Amino acid sequence: MMTKVQPEINPALQGQTPESFGFTRILYEKYNGRAKITLNRPEIYNAFDYQTFKEMTQAVQDASYDDQVAVLILTGAGDKAFCTGADLKEQSQYFLDRPHDYWKWMGAFIDLHDKLRNLGKPSIARLNGMVVGGGNELNMACDLAIAADDIYIRQVGAARGSVAAAGATQWLPLIVGDRRAREILWLCEEIPAQKALEWGLVNQVVPRAKLDEAVEAMAQKLINKLPECMRYTKQQTNFWRDLSWGLTINHARDWLTIHSASYETFEGTRAFVEKRPIDYEAIRQREAQDLSREFLWGPNMQTCPSCGTDFLPLAFQHCGVCGHQLQSN
Repeated sequence: MMTKVQPEINPALQGQTPESFGFTRILYEKYNGRAKITLNRPEIYNAFDYQTFKEMTQAVQDASYDDQVAVLILTGAGDKAFCTGADLKEQSQYFLDRPHDYWKWMGAFIDLHDKLRNLGKPSIARLNGMVVGGGNELNMACDLAIAADDIYIRQVGAARGSVAAAGATQWLPLIVGDRRAREILWLCEEIPAQKALEWGLVNQVVPRAKLDEAVEAMAQKLINKLPECMRYTKQQTNFWRDLSWGLTINHARDWLTIHSASYETFEGTRAFVEKRPIDYEAIRQREAQDLSREFLWGPNMQTCPSCGTDFLPLAFQHCGVCGHQLQSN
C-alpha cells in the first residue's frame, strides 16, 4: 500500500499574521479573502515617507504570497485624505541637504509600485478623501478604484517643484487620454469625483456612507473568479503600463535626484513649510540676474581673492571660509 506523502511547505512562501509585522505607519489586516492596507498618518493627510514605503512593500508582498488572499484593498485613515503624496517635512529635512538620498528614497518608491503592480491578484483603491500627487500614483497603481462622491484628485508637481515622473506621466495618458493627462499634469487643478469618473480615473463614485459597501461588493466579485486566470489576465492587461514604466522610471529616478537640489524644489518646499504662495515670477527672474534655477545660490563660479577658496556660489557676497568680500559683488 502506497503511503501518501504530504508536500513540504516553505514557510517563507506563505502569508504571515498581520500582527507579526509590527507596522507603525500603516494598518494591515486580512479577512474573508481580502487583505487591506490603510495608510495611517491622518494627522498629515496620509502622506508617505521612506518608512511607509518599506512597510507597504512588506504588506503587499505578504498579501501576494498568502493563498487565502484573493484581493488587496488600499486606502487611507480618516475621511479627509486617501493620500497626499510625499511627506514634505521629511523631504525638506533630509533630501534637500543630501540630494543623493533622494535616489535611495525613489528606489523604495519604485519597489513598492513594482510589488503592487505585480501582486498577482487584483487590487482596489478605496478613495476616502483627497488624492494628491504620489497619492494619485498609488491610486493608478491599483487595478480598480472606488471614490466617495466628495473627494478630488490632483497632481501638483509642476506647481510645487517636482515632476510626476513616477507613475502619473506614464499612466495618465493611458487612463484618461493625452489631452486630459496634460490638463491634469500641467494645470494642477482639482478633479472632482464625478469628473474623475467621466474621465476614467475611477470606476465608481458613491455617496460616502456607501463607500465601504461598494468596495466590499467589488471585492467579492473579484474573489469569485479563478485565481490563476485572474493572475494572468492582470499580467497581460499590465502590458502598456509596464512598457511605459520600464522605459522611463530609472531615468526619472536619476533626474529627480539631481533636481531635488535645485532652486525650484527649494522654493516649492520652503513655500509649503512657510504656508505661503510660491513666487513664480522670482524664479523666472533668476536667469536675468545670472542665477541659475538649477542651483540654490547660483553656479559655483567664484574664487575668493583673499584665501583662494574655489567654487563659491555666484550669489555669495562674502567668502564662506574667511568672510572676505567677493569681487563679483
